[in-house]
Amino acid sequence: MTPSVQVIAVSTSEVKHQKKINIDKGILKENFGIIGDSHADSSTHRQISLLSIESIEKMRDLGLNVNPGDFGENITTKGIDIPSLPMGTRLFIGDDVILEVTQIGKECLEPCEIGRQVGTCVMPIEGIFARVIKGGEVKSGDKIKSK
Repeated sequence: MTPSVQVIAVSTSEVKHQKKINIDKGILKENFGIIGDSHADSSTHRQISLLSIESIEKMRDLGLNVNPGDFGENITTKGIDIPSLPMGTRLFIGDDVILEVTQIGKECLEPCEIGRQVGTCVMPIEGIFARVIKGGEVKSGDKIKSK
């Protein structure tokens, strides 16, 4: 049986470089990001960030008490190998949302809080960024398809 590929959590923050707070649902705006999130911006290719729960579990295995949103990701996924998705991959989430992968990983200018605690962080290596091709509502439990 194939594991379900789905959204585990949707998270936002009004301030950059902070853990994000899980919200019931997010409203994604085309070529902008999640309404109310500090990283939403039509002038960037990094409108939405995604990280898998499997990546978060790697950090838990190192003894950290971390949860969805703690790495600054907007959407936490399950059942999809996020860092292996090629640039340009389209992600179809729920009934309406379409994202396009624009960046794999990121360069941290300085170690984040988690990186300082354990010497490593998964977001720069296993996180991805996308732009919003088609907006709509995203919530925990939404199915994800890639193409």
